[in-house]
Amino acid sequence: MKSLLFLVLISVCWAEPHPDNSSLEHERIIHIQENGPRLLVVAEQAKIFSHRGGNVTLPCKFYHEHTSTAGSGTHKIRVKWTKLTSDYLKEVDVFVAMGHHRKSYGNYQGRVFLRESSENDASLIITNIILEDYGRYKCEVIEGLEDDTAVVALNLEGVVFPYSPRLGRYNLNFHEAQRACLEQDSVIASFDQLYDAWRSGLDWCNAGWLSDGSVQYPITKPREPCGGKNTVPGVRNYGFWDKDKGRYDVFCFTSNFNGRFYYLIHPTKLTYDEAVQACLKDGAQIAKVGQIFAAWKLLGYDRCDAGWLADGSVRYPISRPRKRCSPNEAAVRFVGFPDKKHKLYGVYCFRAYN
Repeated sequence: MKSLLFLVLISVCWAEPHPDNSSLEHERIIHIQENGPRLLVVAEQAKIFSHRGGNVTLPCKFYHEHTSTAGSGTHKIRVKWTKLTSDYLKEVDVFVAMGHHRKSYGNYQGRVFLRESSENDASLIITNIILEDYGRYKCEVIEGLEDDTAVVALNLEGVVFPYSPRLGRYNLNFHEAQRACLEQDSVIASFDQLYDAWRSGLDWCNAGWLSDGSVQYPITKPREPCGGKNTVPGVRNYGFWDKDKGRYDVFCFTSNFNGRFYYLIHPTKLTYDEAVQACLKDGAQIAKVGQIFAAWKLLGYDRCDAGWLADGSVRYPISRPRKRCSPNEAAVRFVGFPDKKHKLYGVYCFRAYN
């Protein structure tokens, strides 16, 4: 009885209207053949490097395992690109294409399109890259009942820097940390970005938020106040904290910029308000913390003069350590958050290119 019921179900499943019996038999063979054409999606490179303001191609091609053609011709090919979140539980829509229909989403609108160099090319071109584009992207190709995916990581050339506001260390919840980075021409850093910075020598004892909601800090020189002098170097993990109630610093990430960062030559030292006006008078704006770090790390900017920045801090970038100017290491030196109305310093300005 069970065997008879099974045969009836099979008959119902495959009893599709068709012009003739020979064609129907052919269709049945295609659907049940285990070794028939199988859709494969392949990324020729798993990781792509670029920079803010640049253009990049995320590679993706699709094939059928047992044929040399790109598609079977019986179904339209649907290509969907999404961006994976840090916990992989959510995906952000980027671009969808099916036939002549194309749609991009969010801040990708007008900046993404398919390369389509061949009939099986689903590679995505992203133009005018922004800091938020960093991350992992999934290419999904669907043809009828078949589908497959590939993942490509987009890395950006840049610099990670620790940040705390005028209020002092451990004063930012996660949402405030995100805003603090954005205000300084940067975004909250990912774990991968912090890890790469640690491998390049970043050592910082204060714990800071990362984009996945974790709190961590990088140590290259173990010492007693930073986990103990007998511990091994590494990125120390405080775990995941309540994004509203947890209070820490933040690690920000920035990349190159489309403009000119410079120290304003001025006959006198300035208060903060005077510094802001001096940059405006020079056709620029007072520079942000992310911009001084990008100029220092990516352009080798070196200046021993302390200057105001937009957040009210005073810093100066040293690429060539020397006496009285960070003798022991290349760094962006932090003077502090002086009294804006009475303390006098120089100023760093930024003029954007059109």
